[in-house]
Amino acid sequence: MLDAFSPASPALSLSELARRAELPLPTAYRRVAELVRWGALERGDDGRYRIGLRLWEVGSLAPRGLGLRELALPIMEDLYEVTHENVQLAVRQDLELVFIERIAGRHAVPVLTRVGGRFALHATGVGLVLLAYAPAEVQEQVLAAPLERYTELTVTDPVRLRRRLAEVRRVGYAVSDRQVTMDALSVAAPIRAPEGVVAAISLVVAHDRADPVALAPLVQAAGRVLSRALGTSYRQAPGRVPLRSRHETQ
Repeated sequence: MLDAFSPASPALSLSELARRAELPLPTAYRRVAELVRWGALERGDDGRYRIGLRLWEVGSLAPRGLGLRELALPIMEDLYEVTHENVQLAVRQDLELVFIERIAGRHAVPVLTRVGGRFALHATGVGLVLLAYAPAEVQEQVLAAPLERYTELTVTDPVRLRRRLAEVRRVGYAVSDRQVTMDALSVAAPIRAPEGVVAAISLVVAHDRADPVALAPLVQAAGRVLSRALGTSYRQAPGRVPLRSRHETQ
């Protein structure tokens, strides 16, 4: 029933919930009542149901979400102060990526992403980084599946995409130039923990004022600082990791 909600349908009536969840109305009524009591759903004055704050509280306990986000936010803020552009943080979930934090520049290029949103791996900067360092079987599954074309420049040919992934591993960062929208370019770098690349950080800027060569060192520096913080967190007792090098991006 929770999966019935989406960014396009954040509020649903009981009958809509029952239909989307493919449940009889009486069964949906009972389950919705249980979810409301627990706090997973909230009923508005209009009688429609929305996701409740209890799910946010539970979701914040996910180790790849809260811990990484807390470590990353100061570094992302530094990167934003240097550039005043969109800064994004993402992790891989199966064959997609999930954005777990974003800082949007007031005058930066609009982006299609949202915190908690999913996206394909083959088009965005963070996606290319996560795919480049993913296990071989994950890469093969993505390359074997139909690749969605977002713009006329989106790389959907598996052979070309495989070469791009090799280039990402060689230079240590990814550039997605008008692969998702025709007005944006992103530069992304990996974030490493002891077990390997666990996330990616990126800048998304307007294509007409982008200089990937100048942006790449900034993004890579942010990735290195966060990687060191993650490595430290594995060696320390639970608690906030001191970010002594947080200003390296400047």
